[in-house]
Amino acid sequence: MKFLFSIIVPVYNRPNEIEELLESLTKQDFSDDFEVLIIEDGSTQKSEVIVDKYKNQLDLKYFFKENSGAGASRNFGMQKASGDYFIILDSDVIVPKQYVSEVKKALENNFTDAFGGPDAAHESFTSLQKAINYAMTAFITTGGIRGKKKAVGKFQPRSFNLGLSKRAFEKTKGFSKMKNGEDIDLTFRLWENGFETQLIEKAFVYHKRRSSIKQFFKQTYGFGTARPILNEKYPKTSKVTYWFPSLLIIGFGISSLFFLFGYPQLFYFFGFYFLLIFIDSLLQNKNGYVAFLSILTSFTQFLGYGLGFLKSQFFSK
Repeated sequence: MKFLFSIIVPVYNRPNEIEELLESLTKQDFSDDFEVLIIEDGSTQKSEVIVDKYKNQLDLKYFFKENSGAGASRNFGMQKASGDYFIILDSDVIVPKQYVSEVKKALENNFTDAFGGPDAAHESFTSLQKAINYAMTAFITTGGIRGKKKAVGKFQPRSFNLGLSKRAFEKTKGFSKMKNGEDIDLTFRLWENGFETQLIEKAFVYHKRRSSIKQFFKQTYGFGTARPILNEKYPKTSKVTYWFPSLLIIGFGISSLFFLFGYPQLFYFFGFYFLLIFIDSLLQNKNGYVAFLSILTSFTQFLGYGLGFLKSQFFSK
């Protein structure tokens, strides 16, 4: 099966990130041609100078457009692309040298019109970046929904590492205007139109996530606000598990009050859970400080998502 891959990357005020991504793309062990499209989404810190450095090493195209958000920029890139299969990457990822080869191999063995891949933490990442990666990918925190093999149910690709055939893009029109959850919305519309998705486990990327705790809270809060909107739009996809972060935060608040009044039993349950997070992160990252930060990032994730979910569910009608 012959593919012409078009790698599409929206970027907004992050020229340094683009350089790391482009550098990693020059090192691919892929023998066929592929093109790379950088879509500058109205940035004030443009990456054109960085892009120009790699034009002799990659089949590289640069477009500047007015700011419209990542989803619209991805659609713009797919409209401009020459390929028949699009790979969508975030600007803050680094791809290992076998990435494109693994995508091609998986699609040749089991073709689907869309795929997603996991994210991982590179050994060079900061302790906080590793802890955020743990919170978002660990089975004990998210159930593996971002690319773990043990995840339950059909896999929902995420836009930081997502593939889409040209015919699926033309049928679905790509990403919607949703600010958050637009990748999940696309997945549901793909399924409604009879297209299959798959997880390509070996097509992972290193996702740097240059976030502070405050920024991570804001990001997960946005994820939480999107889910009730998606539940209402696609009621058959709604699951009780989407309530778990909100229930955990409410339960933690109640247990803290009980603890203050001399009833610590429920609080001990949460203490045991966060101890499990520490141990699991320690086993994965082999670093006590990262394991400690994993408790903080996991709680931040639950708090952000849980509060965003509750606000959207009860106060945004």
